[in-house]
Amino acid sequence: MQKNIAYLYILLGATLWGMIGIFVTFLYKAGFTPTQVVAIRALSACFFLLFFVLIKNREMLKIKVADSKYFIGTGIVSIVFFNWCLFNSIEETSISIASILLYTAPAFVTILSRIVFKELLTFRKVLALLLTFLGCMLVIGLYPSSSQAISVYGLILGIGSGLFYAMYSIFGKLALKKYKSLTVTVYTFIFASVGILPFSQLWNVLDLFQHVNVWFYIIGLGFLSTVLAYTFYTRGLETVESSRASILATVEPVVASLMGFLFFQEKLSGWQYIGIILVIIAVIVVQERRSGDTLRPSLTKQAL
Repeated sequence: MQKNIAYLYILLGATLWGMIGIFVTFLYKAGFTPTQVVAIRALSACFFLLFFVLIKNREMLKIKVADSKYFIGTGIVSIVFFNWCLFNSIEETSISIASILLYTAPAFVTILSRIVFKELLTFRKVLALLLTFLGCMLVIGLYPSSSQAISVYGLILGIGSGLFYAMYSIFGKLALKKYKSLTVTVYTFIFASVGILPFSQLWNVLDLFQHVNVWFYIIGLGFLSTVLAYTFYTRGLETVESSRASILATVEPVVASLMGFLFFQEKLSGWQYIGIILVIIAVIVVQERRSGDTLRPSLTKQAL
């Protein structure tokens, strides 16, 4: 796959992730709890993916039992734990603090990719990380003059959400060495569904599923912002380095802010526009790798 097309896949996936707030907000208003929305997301995505694979090619469902460890990683360690940490971080601190701590994920991916995959630690990656971190701070409204307090527990939860969010890129990359992107995505949500369902208590809110509009939001959440998003992102991971892909995916909060403005009349400030520009610049910076842009001469080994 050409690099430019792989970059496009990752950006499309991140864009669809950024739209998730539209569907989640309406499901919250319908009466679902955050944990139930996570379960709905996993279960609906699992349904759509299994339906597609059973029609297209059932052979793609064949995996070795020993390889379940990869999907425990992408499905439970990443999807379930990331959402649990994020929701509790929001409750313990605030949406702004939780969001900026979540986007420590690219830093975790860059560090872990250097350790696991021996990916180059380049000047461009570090510059892009700094730009995306600063850009995300501005986009979510965490300005230099902010004096919001944060507890140690809230800090641990927030950083935990970033770590588990980052783990998808790592476990996903390992799984892609053995399986196609669709197989990885299917089993990610099979394992996520099994992991989250027992704690969701969805059986207590069965009456909410009687409303037609609820199913519209479930389809949007499960198909657009989950199935297509993860399929595009995982497909891009086949060619693009995990660290680079994670940085590209930080267009998600930018898209989320724009969706809030378009659908919920959430106004953007001058600082937020600057943040959007910084994230876009970071996306451009990280796409091209030139010779000699590594941080240290010793890091000259070709990345996987």
